[in-house]
Amino acid sequence: MTGGSFLAHIKLSMSNKQKAIFLILAVLVADQILKIWIKTHLVSGGEIVVFQNWFILHFVENNGMAFGIEFGNSIGKYLLSIFRLVAIVALVWYLAKLLKKGVPFGLIVCFSLILAGAIGNMIDGAFYGLIFNESYGQIASLFPPGGGYASFLQGKVVDMFYFPMIETRYPSWFPIWGGQDFIFFRHIFNIADSAVSTGVFAIFLFYRNYFGGSDASENEITEETKPDSVSGNII
Repeated sequence: MTGGSFLAHIKLSMSNKQKAIFLILAVLVADQILKIWIKTHLVSGGEIVVFQNWFILHFVENNGMAFGIEFGNSIGKYLLSIFRLVAIVALVWYLAKLLKKGVPFGLIVCFSLILAGAIGNMIDGAFYGLIFNESYGQIASLFPPGGGYASFLQGKVVDMFYFPMIETRYPSWFPIWGGQDFIFFRHIFNIADSAVSTGVFAIFLFYRNYFGGSDASENEITEETKPDSVSGNII
């Protein structure tokens, strides 16, 4: 059996629950490996140009939500962490519900990506302050002798992907932003952010009919999309 046919056999033999768990773990591992590498190889504000001047690994940390959006002081971070934890529990519950219903696997992928992204950024906020020291003016150490830079749930989220593909200036006649610099895409993000955004966008694009409030979407499920509901698997 060739390598390709072996992988195909493994893929076919996995249940939707196993595929969802594999996807979630794969996203989490990739997200955390890259974040730890960035944190232990670059100072805050440091960057590596991957391709010309439009694909850059630019290390920043933020105290808030996705794409560097801030969410208040330490109290705000505690509230944000509680919100993330509630969201993760709700996503786990809902993903298990979808698996038992036997919905199309594409929808399982979407929610798995959202869940993985939520967990990935939760890990940063919960533990990075405990296991790393500061990155300002120095390259951070993992498990430093003097302890971390913050307490539990007060860590910062590591971001690195920066795609300034278009850099120009708004014309002077443009309302509000006239004469100001314009960069597309100016937000810096990470793998977890990408997973959440991809999952949400795909749901809106391909599966929004499943959330129309009617029973029609459940009636659309065919026997081919019910492997887990037959076997009784849950997440």
